[in-house]
Amino acid sequence: MIGGEGNGGIIVPDFHYGRDALIGIGLFLSHLAATGKSISALRSTYPDYIISKNKIELEKGIDVKAIFEKIKKKYEKNPINTEDGLKIEFDGDWVHLRTSNTEPIIRIYAESDFETKANNIAMQIMRDIKEFSM
Repeated sequence: MIGGEGNGGIIVPDFHYGRDALIGIGLFLSHLAATGKSISALRSTYPDYIISKNKIELEKGIDVKAIFEKIKKKYEKNPINTEDGLKIEFDGDWVHLRTSNTEPIIRIYAESDFETKANNIAMQIMRDIKEFSM
């Protein structure tokens, strides 16, 4: 089991619970050697996904929990995960909303097989946040 973030930091619990890019490099190189493929040949075996990274600045006094509850209700027919913020799945695509621990913002990450789809999902959620914060 491996956990990771978009910045390249991964956690491999079998080794330790800290983020460790060197373990990620080692795992990648080991996998590359085991397959005997070039990097480009190995990469071509995986699907393409695009991430749209966005954020909304929070005005003082906004109740983020209430906004997330309204968004959950709006998308209640979709698979939803609240383990780390709010993640909503859409037929192979997803969006993840998470408040920052260091800034008064909500980060909105959307992933899809096309850039326009990822951006459209993120923009719709941003419109929802603005609507539900009024």
